[in-house]
Amino acid sequence: MPKQKQTQEEPLEKKLWKAADKLRKNMDAAEYKHVALGLIFLKYISDAFEEQYQKLVALKSEGADPEDKNEYIAEKVFFVPATARWSYIQGRATQPTIGKDIDDAMDAIEKDNPSLRGVLPKVFAQEKLDKTSLGGLVNLIGSATIGTKEAQSKDVLGQVFEYFLGEFALAEGKKGGQFYTPQSVVKLLVEMLEPYEGRVFDPCCGSGGMFVQSEKFINRHQDYYKKKGTAGLSLNPADRISIYGQESNQTTWRLAKMNLSIRGIDSSNVKWNNEGSFLNNAHKDLKADYIIANPPFNDSDWSGELLRDDARWKVLGSTLIPPTGNANYAWIQHFLYHLAPTGQAGFVLSKGSLTTNTTGEGEIRKALIEKGLVDCIVNLPTKLFLNTQIPACLWFVSRNKTNGKFRNRENEILFIDARNMGFLVNRKNRDLSDDDVNLIAGTYHNWRNPDGNYEDVAGFCKAATIEEVAKLNYVLTPGRYVGLADEEDDFDFVERFTSLKTELEKQIEEEAELNEKIRQNLNLLNLKIN
Repeated sequence: MPKQKQTQEEPLEKKLWKAADKLRKNMDAAEYKHVALGLIFLKYISDAFEEQYQKLVALKSEGADPEDKNEYIAEKVFFVPATARWSYIQGRATQPTIGKDIDDAMDAIEKDNPSLRGVLPKVFAQEKLDKTSLGGLVNLIGSATIGTKEAQSKDVLGQVFEYFLGEFALAEGKKGGQFYTPQSVVKLLVEMLEPYEGRVFDPCCGSGGMFVQSEKFINRHQDYYKKKGTAGLSLNPADRISIYGQESNQTTWRLAKMNLSIRGIDSSNVKWNNEGSFLNNAHKDLKADYIIANPPFNDSDWSGELLRDDARWKVLGSTLIPPTGNANYAWIQHFLYHLAPTGQAGFVLSKGSLTTNTTGEGEIRKALIEKGLVDCIVNLPTKLFLNTQIPACLWFVSRNKTNGKFRNRENEILFIDARNMGFLVNRKNRDLSDDDVNLIAGTYHNWRNPDGNYEDVAGFCKAATIEEVAKLNYVLTPGRYVGLADEEDDFDFVERFTSLKTELEKQIEEEAELNEKIRQNLNLLNLKIN
């Protein structure tokens, strides 16, 4: 008798996405994102509220009050007013006023929960949002249980939220990718840095993925605390790490606040201002134990000309000022400025940062190397990022490589060439597997730890001395050290072409603005003459 073919059930997040995407119809993904994610968030807090509500109803005879906000605050559950509860919203899903009903629900929740004020989207009453499709989306999301204690223990909502973020980034292309770092890259950064406890900072935090992965990391490695003999102390990640963040895009900041709220992570120190971290540093006095970040690649419009005398550029002991036309080295110095004396940072940059000598960048890199601040460089595969084809790398820097926490690596830099790792998700995108992440992170830990069994592997990893790096003119491209000749690493055509294209577009835009001003002045002059 032939064996019956077993069909594996599709994960909830994929089912929800497929159905939700159909309901999007002609609406732009960038706008629909806030509709779908806003409703998912509303369902989550309503599920959590309802579960606690029913518990309190059962305890009424003992004096419990199901409508007392304090009963929910004590359990770290958001209080949801009657007209914002999912049962009420779903009951009105077929009404033409459903959009306004949801906007009113978001307002009511913000009024009763100060930590959510200014965070929730109120985009549901807009005319271009088809109310029949909106009602369909409400019914669809209503079919999933995502906020109960059991669902929270399985991280159902987290998986759905992260999956939707990734799919929207994919649907939006370049614009969507601005706030989304691939989960595998974030996981790699976190696994390498191991932020078990302390202050974690991301000054360009996007939708908060670095913080989420830091919490997941702690949950995955609870044995660390047991080995340290911390029995009896809290193993809750919220009691182990405190997070600090900044984001210049208000819409993305709202996504971050929601993303963190659904996990119970305190986001009170995740700040928004539209000037950004360079012009308006929201955490001026912060000295972080860990910095994990993915700043915008090769940003030429970072207002560097207004910050020539900034204290952050003196962090290397001299006035090595980053160029105004590219923010890469400004970010590196910003990170160093905010690191505690034993702090570590891991961040993504374009691969060009490893070789550039433009406008003083080579001198800054030389100072970073000679002062023993660069700990490890990882060359990443192409096609990992949704928003750019520019090749990327990971930098790891440490303020003190002799602090006793790990072995003394003051005169060494570890180079890892991971360009050939990962797997193709589709024709355009690649991802790193868990095995890839574990191999790269494990190599770093074996090199860094006193009891590690590190060995150089030709074509993959090499521990080079500062003297070796100096002989190669302070170039940090891993391909130069791991044993494979790699001519193309010296000049990256794709990155250079993209950079020149951006500069040209900016120049054309500026010329157009200038021509418009000239035209307006000529018109004004003609009026005066006439």
